[in-house]
Parts: sequence; structure tokens; C-alpha cells
Amino acid sequence: MTKTAAFLLSSLLLAASAANANEAKAPSKPDLAKGQAISAQVCAACHTADGSRGSPANPILQGQHPEYLAKQLTEFKSGARNNAVMKGMASTLSDEDIKNVAAFYASKSAKPGFAKNKDLVTLGEKIYRGGIADRQIPACAGCHSPTGAGLPAQYPRLAGQHSDYTEAQLNAFRAGTRANNAQMAGVAAKMNDREIKAVSDYIAGLR
Repeated sequence: MTKTAAFLLSSLLLAASAANANEAKAPSKPDLAKGQAISAQVCAACHTADGSRGSPANPILQGQHPEYLAKQLTEFKSGARNNAVMKGMASTLSDEDIKNVAAFYASKSAKPGFAKNKDLVTLGEKIYRGGIADRQIPACAGCHSPTGAGLPAQYPRLAGQHSDYTEAQLNAFRAGTRANNAQMAGVAAKMNDREIKAVSDYIAGLR
């Protein structure tokens, strides 16, 4: 074999090896059908089969960022987010299962919600959009966006979420029983019951 032929063969083999390595590293796309099956088999009792507007005590999962859902399920599984029921459910799921079911919920469009307490909605809007300056409470909109759309992974979509659920989570952050987000624990610690209820109700009507 000539030096030129050997060089060409070596180059081709290196290119093929690199292509195979890239293929191996490329993440597989979520399987929505598998995600739907997991939802029906594991999650439906509390979250309904498609993550829609079920019990106000449980979150609406439709339209939530898949990265955020996957993060929460992983933290339930590890115990970083403490919830005995969810730990039991999440512990049965593989990383692939988590990715698939999170993508399934994210692929759905949640129905709009509505605020229930007219007396508190003005206060809720003030806190959500402008925070409470004298106690250094930042505006919710700064991280979750003015429309409640949130940002993937770190900041969940809030728009239309059950007010009961949002209120319970803010209370849990304040009490320290939900400890998987130091930023939210710091914010909730400065809020009183009325302010938490007001902003939770306002969020329910965001769209």
C-alpha cells in the first residue's frame, strides 16, 4: 500500500470513528407514547391521565417545561425534594422514563385558570409584578416572566396553576419543608399568609 493510500484509509477510519462517537453521544428524542403510558399507569390517580386540571391540591402538569418536570422527578427520587408519595412514584422510574413522561406533559396545552378572590387580586398583581421593596421581596415576574411562562429547568411555568397548590408550595418553602430551592425559600420566608394567598390567586388567573 502506498503512503498516500495508507493516509487516506487512516483518515477515513478516523472520520468513521468520530461519526460513531457523535452518534453515541447524541441524546435520543423523548418517546411521547411511552410517556403517555407512564402517565396512565403511574401518575393518573393524582394528576389525571394527561396532567390537566385535577384536584387543586395537586399541580397541573400540562404545558410545564419538560426540563423542570424532569428536575423535580429526579429530586423526588433522590430525596432532595421531600414528599413520601412522590418519592415512591418517582423511584419506580428510570431516567429515560422521567424524560419521556416529562415530555408527554409538556406537549399538552393547559386550559386557562382564573383568580377566585377579587379582594386580593390587586395585592397579588402588585407583588407578582413589582415585589415588596421595603422587605426586599423581588417581583415574581423577574424569574417567572410577566405572563407566568417561566424559564426551562429552573423556573416553572406558573400561569393558570391551581392557587391552592401554589399557596401550599410557598408555605412549604417558608416552613422549610420544601428545601430544593434556596432562592424560593428566601423569598417565601419574607411573605405573610395574606401575601402568599394573594399572589397564588393572581397566578391562577395568569395567561
